[in-house]
Amino acid sequence: MGTVPVSLTARSQAGGALPNAGFLIRFRHLGTRVLSGTTGLPAASRTTTNGTPVRAAILFEQVNMAIGTQQSSTTYTATDNGQSYRGPLIMVTTLFFMWGFLTCLNDILIPHLKAIFDLSYAQVMLVQMAFFGAYAVFSIPAGFITERVGYKPMMVAGLLTMAVGALLFVPAASMPSFPLFLAALIILAGGITVLQVAANPYVALLGPAKTASSRLTLTQAFNSLGTTIAPWFGGMLILATAPKAASEIAKLLPAELQAYRIEQASSVKLPYVGIAVALVLLAVIIGRFKLPHITSAEGGHTVVKDDSIWKHPNLVLGAIGIFTYVGAEVAIGSFLVNYLHEPLIANLDLETAAKYLSFYWGGAMVGRFIGSYVLQKMSPRTVLAANAFIAAALVCLSMLTTGNVAMVSILIIGFFNSIMFPTIFTLGIEGLGPLTGEGSGLLNTAIVGGAIIPWVQGIIADRIGIHHAFILPAICYLYIVFFAIKGTPRKQAA
Repeated sequence: MGTVPVSLTARSQAGGALPNAGFLIRFRHLGTRVLSGTTGLPAASRTTTNGTPVRAAILFEQVNMAIGTQQSSTTYTATDNGQSYRGPLIMVTTLFFMWGFLTCLNDILIPHLKAIFDLSYAQVMLVQMAFFGAYAVFSIPAGFITERVGYKPMMVAGLLTMAVGALLFVPAASMPSFPLFLAALIILAGGITVLQVAANPYVALLGPAKTASSRLTLTQAFNSLGTTIAPWFGGMLILATAPKAASEIAKLLPAELQAYRIEQASSVKLPYVGIAVALVLLAVIIGRFKLPHITSAEGGHTVVKDDSIWKHPNLVLGAIGIFTYVGAEVAIGSFLVNYLHEPLIANLDLETAAKYLSFYWGGAMVGRFIGSYVLQKMSPRTVLAANAFIAAALVCLSMLTTGNVAMVSILIIGFFNSIMFPTIFTLGIEGLGPLTGEGSGLLNTAIVGGAIIPWVQGIIADRIGIHHAFILPAICYLYIVFFAIKGTPRKQAA
């Protein structure tokens, strides 16, 4: 049986969002002979060499489902039959918006919880540790379950799990309890992980294979829209009340401190209850909506002799690149509100500073559209190296200056972040062949950098101050420059 290998890499961004699955696609016929002389003919007129009509089909070895496990093979009739999938695509795109929106709200919660519980930077960065750590815990189980129950049920399950996590913000604020806030975030992130596992590959499969990449890019743009709107929403509803200074909090009696914390924490109740209601309604709509069904066929893991993912330096270096990129992007977003609140930087109140966060994430959305064009004209390695170097330079400029220069230089880094994740991912799996699934798993596991790098930066900020703690993201970007230059695939044996 002849095969035509085609490689599609789903493009994504980590902060908000998060990575899509890669796919190794093999076109094959269902008859006993190879299709011959049928290229370009309508599906109905294609025949085998013995004249028997065959039904074109696509065997997808789904790599990672955005989470890092190689999915069992899925066979379904090619959907390039003229049927419109606009309705289902629009419906599923709302999911991308929702998880981008909720992910970015963490950047609003961080300064809010820091003020309420008088936390150090290292302590409050446990917010991102809990959230992004959930990817490492829930992604692989979610992938296995999705193989068995299908995409649509997992979308509904993810939305309902997210709703449970959002509702847990109510008792967390009523007590109030920082550990319970973290527990709520873990459950919320677990639901988002399940949602990504189901929605990312479904979008790629929903329609002709040749336009899968464009569909994924479009839906990810709406993910970025969510990350752009969330800071305004959170700033108005969560950070509207100015918190007391640490010196004032220290003077409060225990009963007064408890009353103050309850009052301040109560601002998260209404937004997250509203979000929970929206998630449940969306789950009901998705459950009742007639999404096209993609049936699963028997499949399994590919065994490759005399090769290993660890023998591919571009993959290993790329995994470190994903770790450092996601870590740097999330760290900057996490500290940005407090950074702009600093007297030497912008001296903004927390509510106003939260609105400026939209420029950081909005820049990434704009950069994605521009970058998709530029990457067609220039070498991805060149574009990646240039963007990472500029990002590192902007971080250093912000650390060495104050006022508007420091503020603007840190905000526009979002624009240069835009192409990094998909480009690192693509370069990382280059040349893996049948090991692409396992390699994608390694790359997606590295997203845990979003949990670890911000926490380490918090430790640094507690010791040397928030202004110069950004040296850590600068180092991360410089590593990405190194990867762009040196992270080439190994030479294949002749």
